[in-house]
Amino acid sequence: MKTVADLLERLREQHALTSQTPLFNPVFQLALDLSRALESNEIDLGHIDSMIAELECDALQNRAARLRRLVAPVSPETNQTAFAERLDNEPSDFSAFRARWESPQLHCVFTAHPTFLLAPEQTRAVAAAASSEGDIGPETCVASPERPQITLPYEHAEAMAAIARGADARDRLSATLLAKAQARWPQDWHAFRPLPFRFASWVGYDMDGRTDIKWHHSIGFRLAEKAERLERYCTDLAAIDADHPLLATLQAATAHAKERAADFAGDLSDPEALSAAANRLTADDPAKLLSLSPLIDALEQEARDATTARAIALKVLASAMRADGLGMGWIHFRVNSSQLHNAIRRVIDPKGELDLGSRGALARLRDELGKVKPLRSNFAALAIESSTAIRQFLAMAQILHHVDAEAPIRMLIAECEQPSTILAALYFSRLFGIEDKVDISPLFETESALEHGGRFLDALLAEDSYKAYVRTRGRIAIQTGFSDAGRFVGQVPASLAIERLQGRLAQAMIANGLTDVAALIFDTHGESMGRGAHPGSMEDRLAWPLSPWARRRFVRAGITLEPEVSFQGGDGYLFFATPELALATLTRIAEIRPAETDPDAPTDPFYRRTDLSLDFYRAIRDHQHDHLESRTYSRAITAFGLGLLNPTGSRVSRRQSDISADREMSLRQIRAIPHNAILQQLGYPVNVICGIGTAADGNYEELAGLLRESERGRQLIRLARAANALASIKTVAAYGELFNSAYWASRPYRGTEKHLSGPCEALAEYLIKDDRTGVFRRLASRLRVDALKLHRLLELLPDEQPLDDREHVRRVIGVLQALRLALFQYMFIRAVSVPVFSRANDISRDDVLEMVFTLRIDEALSQLRRAFPTSFPKIDDFAMDEPADYPDGAGEGYTQIQRDYIDPIERAYRLSLRITIAIANEFGAHG
Repeated sequence: MKTVADLLERLREQHALTSQTPLFNPVFQLALDLSRALESNEIDLGHIDSMIAELECDALQNRAARLRRLVAPVSPETNQTAFAERLDNEPSDFSAFRARWESPQLHCVFTAHPTFLLAPEQTRAVAAAASSEGDIGPETCVASPERPQITLPYEHAEAMAAIARGADARDRLSATLLAKAQARWPQDWHAFRPLPFRFASWVGYDMDGRTDIKWHHSIGFRLAEKAERLERYCTDLAAIDADHPLLATLQAATAHAKERAADFAGDLSDPEALSAAANRLTADDPAKLLSLSPLIDALEQEARDATTARAIALKVLASAMRADGLGMGWIHFRVNSSQLHNAIRRVIDPKGELDLGSRGALARLRDELGKVKPLRSNFAALAIESSTAIRQFLAMAQILHHVDAEAPIRMLIAECEQPSTILAALYFSRLFGIEDKVDISPLFETESALEHGGRFLDALLAEDSYKAYVRTRGRIAIQTGFSDAGRFVGQVPASLAIERLQGRLAQAMIANGLTDVAALIFDTHGESMGRGAHPGSMEDRLAWPLSPWARRRFVRAGITLEPEVSFQGGDGYLFFATPELALATLTRIAEIRPAETDPDAPTDPFYRRTDLSLDFYRAIRDHQHDHLESRTYSRAITAFGLGLLNPTGSRVSRRQSDISADREMSLRQIRAIPHNAILQQLGYPVNVICGIGTAADGNYEELAGLLRESERGRQLIRLARAANALASIKTVAAYGELFNSAYWASRPYRGTEKHLSGPCEALAEYLIKDDRTGVFRRLASRLRVDALKLHRLLELLPDEQPLDDREHVRRVIGVLQALRLALFQYMFIRAVSVPVFSRANDISRDDVLEMVFTLRIDEALSQLRRAFPTSFPKIDDFAMDEPADYPDGAGEGYTQIQRDYIDPIERAYRLSLRITIAIANEFGAHG
């Protein structure tokens, strides 16, 4: 068993044995075979390394193939031709053409979610392979390089690079749109202002749950973005005309922005340094550009008298300026509702006696909103402000006053469940004079917010001050979150609940006479199935968070719909990792036109047969809720802490806790992305698959009939099948066997591994009271019962997207899991073989063992290296005249412990983390 082919064949043979012995676990058996080979020196960690490298290659190739399948074709020429040909079928009415393409078909938001799974070299290799039309070969298989530390500046740079490629692709589409308009409406085309896509980012502006982002970081990022975008405008204009008269204006503005960005990139903790930087930014300067409107007007005017080719190029540049303003795109600030509540109490409840959700609080807020007068502010006010929420509004005010006066700013409010929170945000917007430039957006993602969101919207949209505000802005903005919603209620119920909330927004807008403003719906989903990214196709990906049914609620009411989605972290940026992928991604979206739908389409049976579909939704939700509230589920998911995962972002994945708390970690301590990532690594995406089978129990035929007839139902089943194709309940059960005292006691029982008798006995004794084996067995049993029912339902439904290599991928994942289980056994055996050491600094040997069992390996190794140091003063370090015979030993005892136990544990753990990346690549995303 020294090659991957050997392991794949062995696993295939062992799978066949499950028909004879239902409880037989082929994944764990393969892990045992590998462990025995390791401990007998038949193979070593070098062999394991080589096999992992081969499997990493397979996973990277699959990742590239999956990405290309979602956006294919990827050839720029093919995509531009296809887009142009589709435009030939546009309506002959120029006004209809303008209405379709002068407002974004999609807002694309680049977030800093921690999904920077791949090293930069691997990202480039996957993107290059996905960007080609040929076979995906070994050039994708970049050896595991050193992963860079994921810092906020790193995330910001990656986001800006992705947006830049997206902007270039948008320019190509805009040029095609303008060329078609010129050909079809030669007398009118100059009135056309294409804006097919808009880009935004919250990287560097999201304060929810973070204390590491300071206000001056946000200002610095915005200035850097301004400088970068102005430089790109200069390049684009110079390509049109190297002597263009507007170049001098843009070049001076670029230099000014770069200087100010450099000012805010330094240490501003000293008041004198801050004062100097702020005064240079706020000072009047002819190079300080705050509006692009005069330049846009000049370019449009010049285009009217230019040749067709030059006119199109000028109008493409004007369109980019209109879309992005003085930045790489729009920006989103984000705070938590509790931060806003703390801030508004200063105004309406300084004694802390008022329930902010009460009618009394609402009445006081209305009163304060009616009489508030705008106040001037400066950077000193920002520097001394202690309230996080107020700092955000002050920072936005300074950006609007001194960086870009025109581009609106989004204020996203997490955990927003009462109208008073929005009115508080409106109060501070008005207080600092930025009400007309800030879109306040509540986030709905918790179970409570989704359940009560309809009533929240009814109450909010009935507020006179809010109605006046959204009419000023021209839009109502809301945000829905698929990560936490998918974690707490399951991905299928989350999607259906969010869909219902979107429908309630349309109803509330109609009821309150707000059909004259747009509805901007930001559906924040990740790149994995568990966090709302449907893997079936780009059409499924876009329709899952904002279904045709929801879109029709707005279209039929005459409400302009502005859909917005997120491309999250490194996984999301892959869609824009090369010019070819960026153009292919935007072309597919433009073909689908997610801002539109057929208002006259017949009602999907899923929404007509609510006697079935509503019960189906509730049953899945209840099943998911049972898992979430179950100690069994919580204990299994947290059994290894976060030790199965690599660090993938600058944001902390969990709260800090002590060693004893780690033994009983709560699901609430783990954020949504690591929660989903752990499910992938344990082998079963519970929050995608579970509950569907149970919901069908007793009504298979009728429910299958509904799902067959319903496009929404078939989409749901496509998601479940995709997740199920990668899932393995046997793998879940295998992880529990690591903690099975009887397994360790029995392993050397027949005398086949006498050299392991000591460590196996120590493990068996230590794990007698451990609960994890029983926890994993109970969870596997629950999953199996539900899966049996799911398979019964799936047998009645067509498989619309069968995977040709399904069994190969499942076998590869199985081998990866077996290799990791073998590595964990290797680590466990060496951990208990380390000599006993005395308690130091309240850390005992048992504490170190528990660290290993919960995969807090770096901490365990640190304690072991402290207990067994290899670097210490030697007698030869001293120049002594007097001879000595003591010490008489070489002093190498601890070096041997390091070599035989500590270093191998570290190497095995590093190998296991490479397996984590490979498994995530087979799933198509991290988390």
